Amino acid sequence: MSWGAELWDQFDNLDKHTQWGIDFLERYAKFVKERIEIEQNYAKQLRNLVKKYCPKRSSKDEEPRFTSCLAFFNILNELNDYAGQREVVAEEMGHRVYGELMRYSHDLKTERKMHLQEGRKAQQYLDMCWKQMDNSKKKFERECREAEKAQQSYERLDNDTNATKADVEKAKQQLNLRTHMADENKNEYAAQLQNFNGEQHKHYHIVIPQIYKHLQEMDERRTIKLSECYKGFADSERKVIPIISKCLEGMILAAKSVDERRDSQIVIDSFKSGFEPPGDFPFEDYSQHIYRTVSDGTISTPKQEGMKIDPKTTVGKAKGKLWLFGKKPKPQSPPLTPTSLYTSTSPNGSQYPIFSIEPVHYCMSDIKTGKPRIPSFRSLKRGGPALEDFSHLPPEQRRKKLQQRIDELNRELQKETDQKDALIKMKDVYEKNPQMGDPGSLQPKLAETMSNMDRLRMEIHKNEAWLSEVEGKVAARGDRRHSSDINHLVTQGRESPEGSYTDDANQEVRGPPQQHAHHNEFDDEFEDDDPLPAIGHCKAIYPFDGHNEGTLAMKEGEVLYVIEEDKGDGWTRARRQNGEEGYVPTSYIDVTLEKNSKGS
Repeated sequence: MSWGAELWDQFDNLDKHTQWGIDFLERYAKFVKERIEIEQNYAKQLRNLVKKYCPKRSSKDEEPRFTSCLAFFNILNELNDYAGQREVVAEEMGHRVYGELMRYSHDLKTERKMHLQEGRKAQQYLDMCWKQMDNSKKKFERECREAEKAQQSYERLDNDTNATKADVEKAKQQLNLRTHMADENKNEYAAQLQNFNGEQHKHYHIVIPQIYKHLQEMDERRTIKLSECYKGFADSERKVIPIISKCLEGMILAAKSVDERRDSQIVIDSFKSGFEPPGDFPFEDYSQHIYRTVSDGTISTPKQEGMKIDPKTTVGKAKGKLWLFGKKPKPQSPPLTPTSLYTSTSPNGSQYPIFSIEPVHYCMSDIKTGKPRIPSFRSLKRGGPALEDFSHLPPEQRRKKLQQRIDELNRELQKETDQKDALIKMKDVYEKNPQMGDPGSLQPKLAETMSNMDRLRMEIHKNEAWLSEVEGKVAARGDRRHSSDINHLVTQGRESPEGSYTDDANQEVRGPPQQHAHHNEFDDEFEDDDPLPAIGHCKAIYPFDGHNEGTLAMKEGEVLYVIEEDKGDGWTRARRQNGEEGYVPTSYIDVTLEKNSKGS
């Protein structure tokens, strides 16, 4: 199956076919280019979508805490990774398929042009040989006709009796000349014919088959290249399928991580004020003043509403309280205050306790005329004033804010402590090796670090005092509630009807001394920090003894976890698998940091 043998006379059709093959190749390249643009636009739109719905974290308070929000943001991260894989697909297609097709198309056009030019040259040469043969043939034919005419003229004169001998001799000479020229043209025509037949045989059996063979090989290579590009097109997609599957699995894991109970607990932790709910309002007997002024001659009997009064006791008391000119004037009832509500006088003069909850009219008057209260948590949310000790917040929220600040200050203190240790180590190195640097140049930085540490310790002590105060008050409120459940009484502390509390120190109920133990337990709960997560690993290039305090000995080739990078002092903090930590020289190890370290 060869184009040279089967299609020896189809040069023009082969020219059209090879051109169609190149056009089809370029069409497929255009298809791949448009597919690349679709992938790039898709990835770009996915990234814009992720950017649009990702949270703009301006502060730690706005960071998402709910598991549903965290799961959604994890899904966004996975979607962003998915968009990255679409970009990888586009890049792989552009490099492996589209770029290769464009380069091959250019080479294919050049090769096709060369082979067609060779075919045209061979055809032109064969045409030239045919023209030469045809010219010699025509010339031979013409000379033969001229010779025939000369022979007829000679025969006519030779048979003519009236013709002279000279005319006959001249006709004979002309015949001989034409006959000789016809013989020469005959020989030339035979030579040209032989040459043309040889060139034609060579053209159709050697030259053209060779050219067509090259064209056939070129077309077959084009077909093979298309097949490879089809496969590469699919492989570009198949390579990223495992990573895309991981992205989808990450989305499924994010969906499974949603915990409605935890979200409900976060809502409680976020908005719990720490106040106790208000108790029942007491029954206030305003009829005691009426019974106290009833006379002996009264015909009417007192209505027994709310309280049952002994009739004998009531009559006796009424007789003893008659004045000379009638009833004793009804005394003006003193204004009700919180202190006047703790005790009350019964008709027989004895005192009995009543509930300490304020009456409604006193609460309203206190709200209108009392001194201004500290803004409640709601006012803070609306942009109210924020105090350093968070006293504008409810107790539970204030305790959490103080604990968060203490944790942040402890982290800053740890950083300053690490920096101080690094400066001391560097100073020791400079003292042992003066050529490396001046130890005195580190003194200002060391003094500044010590000053920062003292300031942070003072801040921590101050915030711990506030935290102890808040925890004492919360515990005291719990004790008061417990006692009120036993005695069926509800005490009035600093809480106000709006849910906020006053800053009047006289109305505070101090907690028992046992609250300090509770505070210590709470502090101990947060003192045990988790070990620092590993941010990479390192391999020891040289052995290190580690005699100095805080250093970690290592052997050559030993692999350690990196938990803190070199901060410029030449030391890196590392940890063994058994949990032993220490500093090692950075120049002694080969460090490999993880790009997205999530801890060891």
